[in-house]
Amino acid sequence: MYLLYLDDAGSPGNANEEYFVLGGICVYEAQADWFTREIDKLAAAFNPTSPEDVEFHASTIFSRREGPWKDFGIEDARGALKGVLQIVRSSYSTTRLFACAIHKKSYPNQDPVELAFEDLCQRFDLFLARQRQAGDPQRGLLILDKTTRETTLQRLSREFRKVGTKWGVLRNLADTPLFVDSRASRLVQIADHVAYAVFRRYNSGDAQYLDIIASRFDEADGVIHGLVHKHAERSVCTCPACLSRRLGRGSLSETVK
Repeated sequence: MYLLYLDDAGSPGNANEEYFVLGGICVYEAQADWFTREIDKLAAAFNPTSPEDVEFHASTIFSRREGPWKDFGIEDARGALKGVLQIVRSSYSTTRLFACAIHKKSYPNQDPVELAFEDLCQRFDLFLARQRQAGDPQRGLLILDKTTRETTLQRLSREFRKVGTKWGVLRNLADTPLFVDSRASRLVQIADHVAYAVFRRYNSGDAQYLDIIASRFDEADGVIHGLVHKHAERSVCTCPACLSRRLGRGSLSETVK
């Protein structure tokens, strides 16, 4: 089974932020333990006696507003953020990233959380369909941080599986999403870093974090399917996500816009 761990970055109701991002990491179930062990090794550099107590939360690390990060200099703390992303970049070839960046003002009458969730559900389902066509019949499961809107997304997921998204019926998900405490899941912590890297790129124009993992987003036939930028002006946007769709027009990229 493929597991897609998701977390969010940015606040839907914060007028000072232009974007909301939902994103994360897809891994094969047997590989999840490797990621946990690698993050634990990284944590030992910051708390050698109790590495399990170190929670990697990207925005907290970036701002250094809580321990242990407030005790470190800017470069050391943000080095930890980059360290998590480096683990993703150097991981299994089957690892895939997914993220949806919503420009909130472009969708004034829509909930950015629901909009991003619907988009990623369909993208994950299409990824699983491609795997099935290639001879890998594994199904998928979504796993999210409990701080994400659990009740709403559970309801949406049931509706998507029953009547479909605006792009069609989801056929490859094994069950409704699971919600877990991020403190207990290193993979959810990694998902948080993926979402934050995308958020920094679109909300602040800071690409140094996304650049580390850009090559790991789900891609097929030269089109980046795993990263989507939803913006009213995306027809002229030159970010990698928008540009690859325009260049790949007529391929699978047109299935989910």
